[in-house]
Amino acid sequence: MPEATTRKIILQALKKRGEARVEDLAKLLEVTQSAVRQQLNGLMADGLVSFREQKGGPGRPRHLYRLTEAAESLFPKMYSELTNELLDYIGDSDPQLVDVLFERRRQRRVEAARSRLAGRPFAERVGILASILDEDGYLADFERQDDGSWRIVEHNCAILGVATRFGQACSSEIGFLREAMPDAVIERVSHMIAGAHMCAYEVRLRAEGVSRSRESGGPRLRSVPDSPETRS
Repeated sequence: MPEATTRKIILQALKKRGEARVEDLAKLLEVTQSAVRQQLNGLMADGLVSFREQKGGPGRPRHLYRLTEAAESLFPKMYSELTNELLDYIGDSDPQLVDVLFERRRQRRVEAARSRLAGRPFAERVGILASILDEDGYLADFERQDDGSWRIVEHNCAILGVATRFGQACSSEIGFLREAMPDAVIERVSHMIAGAHMCAYEVRLRAEGVSRSRESGGPRLRSVPDSPETRS
């Protein structure tokens, strides 16, 4: 049996049973207990499986293996479908309430971010902001550009299923970044919704005396426009 298939069956068995002993898994897979232990050791090294000791009988305590919280991400979730369905219901009752919900989410994220960014130098805040996005599931990183600007890249969209239906998700995202760092000029230069394989933001220190109204007076050639704030 291929190693990948063995790992998958073990993970599925633990998901269904909650806990299982090596003997149980070996019987299920029709392989030796040694082979199961080898797979379990690899899964534990990957942070996907843990165990507890079961005492009470003669001899050494037995180990009962279970999935960790990290393993839950391997199993299908319907969060996007459920969220879209609920937002549809809300929009049918009061279309403006959908905007209110995304705005409240943005405000909550801004407040949490500002407490971590306060008092930090500009470059350090860029890194912290990327870390916040990474913690939120966006698989984000950042780098310094040759021209002195910074680029934050989101390699994954944690809310892609929602963003493809509700443009407010994308406008809320860049609004969050801009308000979290009000002394920065932040432009989206790559957008998954527009067909790119990532979302990327150019971050520059705002020049003294440059106002928001002047900044938004004309589009930048490299920037990608936000998605429309209407449902597709």
